[in-house]
Amino acid sequence: MTSKTSIKTLLILGASGDLTGRLLLPGLARLVASGLADGLKLVGAGSDPWTPQQWTKRVRGAFGEAGKDADAAGKKAVASMEDNTAYHQLDVTADGQLAALLAGLEAPVAVYFALPPHISQKACEVINAADLPAGTRLVMEKPFGSSADSARELNKTLAALVPEDHIHRVDHFLGKATVLNILGLRFANRFLEPVWNRDHIEKVEVIFDEDLALEGRARYYDNAGALKDMIQSHLLHIMALLAIDAPATIGERDLRGAIATVLRASSIGAPYRKTTRRARYSAGRSGGHPVPDYVEEEGVDPARNTETLAEVEVAIDNWRWRGVPFILRSGKALGRARKEAIITFRPVPHLPSGFQGVDSPNQLRIGFGPDTLQLDVDVNGPGDIFTLDRVTLNSELNASDLLPYGEVLEGVITGDPLLSVRGDTAVDCWRIVEPVLKAWAKDSVPLEEYDAGGSGPVDWPTAVGR
Repeated sequence: MTSKTSIKTLLILGASGDLTGRLLLPGLARLVASGLADGLKLVGAGSDPWTPQQWTKRVRGAFGEAGKDADAAGKKAVASMEDNTAYHQLDVTADGQLAALLAGLEAPVAVYFALPPHISQKACEVINAADLPAGTRLVMEKPFGSSADSARELNKTLAALVPEDHIHRVDHFLGKATVLNILGLRFANRFLEPVWNRDHIEKVEVIFDEDLALEGRARYYDNAGALKDMIQSHLLHIMALLAIDAPATIGERDLRGAIATVLRASSIGAPYRKTTRRARYSAGRSGGHPVPDYVEEEGVDPARNTETLAEVEVAIDNWRWRGVPFILRSGKALGRARKEAIITFRPVPHLPSGFQGVDSPNQLRIGFGPDTLQLDVDVNGPGDIFTLDRVTLNSELNASDLLPYGEVLEGVITGDPLLSVRGDTAVDCWRIVEPVLKAWAKDSVPLEEYDAGGSGPVDWPTAVGR
């Protein structure tokens, strides 16, 4: 396979952290085993005083599974990266340390900030454009800032270092296969696009419910909550892909421009008691094991009133979608994991008398990870031909051979920012949710409770598609 790699060195900052071990390295391993990262060198750096042996052990542990399934060339590539990686201890916020490390690496370099956002910001502030090897790309994990103003400041900091198309703001939820599956469904079917508007669609829901609880992530999650962690970034982008007008191409410029246009038209209206909900899990069982009350989880500060389940109703104020509610929901420690978008169509304007049976509207469900498609239609049932029955047409959509972070890294090393978040879009996502965050901070919206392993608070609509 011909290599598409242009980046020569991948430098992971925060290499000893959870993100690197749990997601980044396994994603990179599958990429390397697939032959899509030929000649790439891996360098880790972190504040922990790791020995070369500790780092090599982490890399080999993450690469092992990918190496087993690879062909001979893939096995060789995996082994080569395992044998030629290095780890450096440094303080990325100290003057000169990161610059000195970068000076010794083979260019071009991709610098992956697998760090808390405030540390990443400080690290970028202590380096200058002159410190970066030619062609450097900067890869930033969400959240991008903590508000619209801070996102703008972060954008200014990054823009002083590298061009915008060399900045990759990671949204691993937007895998390339998922993005293309949505776009293919939307724009390759003549029968679908003409009804993809407010005249025919009643509501759109994007749901990411997890059966996992906090799982030791209090340090990050208790300062974020469900609204910041999932809705502010991932779900708003899925919403935008479902709502965009057809771009001229699926290149990054046209597609990201179309996404930005939708988000600029989006808002969550007041009063927030009507358009938003929040809740927090109490003790129960989820994911097959006991879960303590959220406020009893290690590292949680009860005074923060962090929500573990959030739902917001977004309005898109344009010709296509005015009046159609986009309902975004995400939560933890729920009884069933759900990752899907549900498009509910309006009822038919007239059903000839004599038909009996189904009277609920048609729905289209798009599942994420694995990507699936389900379309509910009404047909004349067996037996009495005047009785309508609901049937569901099912299809599995194209899946990528790569893990989500492998798709992210492929875009980084080949210089394709299609899956990364553009600077203005990052600001707009904060603009949309900031009024809600302020209202919640004032307790204008009650913080409800639900049992871990349940379906949410008792008065919340919980049925699929409601």
